[in-house]
Amino acid sequence: MAASSRTLKSSQVVNISDLRRLAQARLPKSVFDYMDGGAEAEATLRENCRAFSDVLFRPRGAVAMGQCDLRTRVLGQEISMPLMLAPVGYSRLMHPEGELAAARAAGEAGTGYILSTISGHRLEDVKAASKGPVFYQLYLMGGRGAAEGALDRAKRAGFSGLVITVDTPVAGMRERDPRNGMKELMGGSPFAKLPFLSDILAHPGWLFGFLRDGGVPKLANVVLPGKGPMEMNDVAVALAESTVTWADLKWIRELWTGPIVVKGLLTGDDARRAVDEGAAAVVVSNHGGRQLDSVFPTLRALPEVVAAVNGQIEVLMDGGVRRGSDVVKALCLGARAVLIGRAYAFGLGAAGYVGVAKALEILRGDIERTIRLLGCPAMSVLNRQYVEVPANWQVH
Repeated sequence: MAASSRTLKSSQVVNISDLRRLAQARLPKSVFDYMDGGAEAEATLRENCRAFSDVLFRPRGAVAMGQCDLRTRVLGQEISMPLMLAPVGYSRLMHPEGELAAARAAGEAGTGYILSTISGHRLEDVKAASKGPVFYQLYLMGGRGAAEGALDRAKRAGFSGLVITVDTPVAGMRERDPRNGMKELMGGSPFAKLPFLSDILAHPGWLFGFLRDGGVPKLANVVLPGKGPMEMNDVAVALAESTVTWADLKWIRELWTGPIVVKGLLTGDDARRAVDEGAAAVVVSNHGGRQLDSVFPTLRALPEVVAAVNGQIEVLMDGGVRRGSDVVKALCLGARAVLIGRAYAFGLGAAGYVGVAKALEILRGDIERTIRLLGCPAMSVLNRQYVEVPANWQVH
C-alpha cells in the first residue's frame, strides 16, 4: 500500500525501520534496492549499522534536566539539532518531489540539506524550497566545464558551502542493481524492460507518479557545454571519468570562496591532508557501504580522524545512522554533527515530504530522549566519558 500523510500514523511509524518497510512496499524492487543496497557482499553496509551496538552508554543518575537545547553550529550555520541531510542521488526516482521535498523538510526542521550532483531538480529550485542552509555536493561529472557552471549557479543561488566527494573514482559494484533491472529502468530499449515489467506494474502508485513526472529525469545540474543537461543513465560512465584528486582542490578553491568539505575519508592521514588543503570540515564516510566493501564502519574510523585533525577543522560523520542514539554516540566520539542518508530516503520513498519530515521528527525525539536519559546537562558537553568503546578501537 502506498503511504501518504493519511497513513503515516504514530502507531504505524515509530522508527526509521517502519519508514523503510513502507518505502519497500511503495517502490519497485529496482528503485528500493538501489536505495537500500550496498557494494559486493554488503559487509560494510551491515557493519555501519552494527558498529553502534559496540559502543555502550555510561549514564549519570540523579541529574536535574531543564530545557534540552539541541542546537549546534556547522560551518558557521546554526542548525536546530546535530544532524543534516546527506546527498542522496536519484532522489527524484524515489518520489517526484525528490530533492525539493528533502530540502523543504530539512528547512522546516531547522537543519541543513546537501544536494547531490546526481539530482533531478534544478539547484536554484532546491535552494528556494528550504528555509535552512543548503550545501552542494560536487562530482566532476561532465568535466570541469560542467562543474564550473554548477559552482557558479550554486554561488549565485546562495548555497552555504561545497561538499566534495572523494571516494568515487568508479561506482561500486552494487550487486542488487543488475539483478533487479536498475540499468534497464534508467535507459535501454523497451524490450530490455520486459523482464522487470511485472514488478513495476505491481507498484501503481509509484508508477503513476513516475510517468506523470515525465519518466527518468535528466541531471538538471550537470549541464554539458553545448549539449545541455546530462542523461541520468550516463552516470556510471561519467563517474569513472571524473575522479577528484587533491590537486583539484586548488582549482576548486579558486572558483569557490565559501567553506569546502571533503567527504569520504576513513584515515587520519587523509584527514590531515584535507586540513593542509584548506578544507573547513571532513566527513568520515564510506559512502554508506556502497563503494569499497570491507572497510571500517564509519563510527569505528571516527576517533582516528578526530584525533588527526586535533580540533583544527570540524569533523562530521555518516553511515549506518538509524536512531537518535546513534547520533549521540557519534557526538560522544568527537563528531560535530552527523549526516543521514538512507534514514530520510526511506521516508522520501514512503511518502515524499511527509515521510522525510517524519524521519526528522523521529530522530529529533530520539536524540533529546537519549541525552536526557544519559543525564547529560547539555549537548555541548557530550564526550568520551559518556560511552565505553571497545579496546581494539585504538587510534592509529
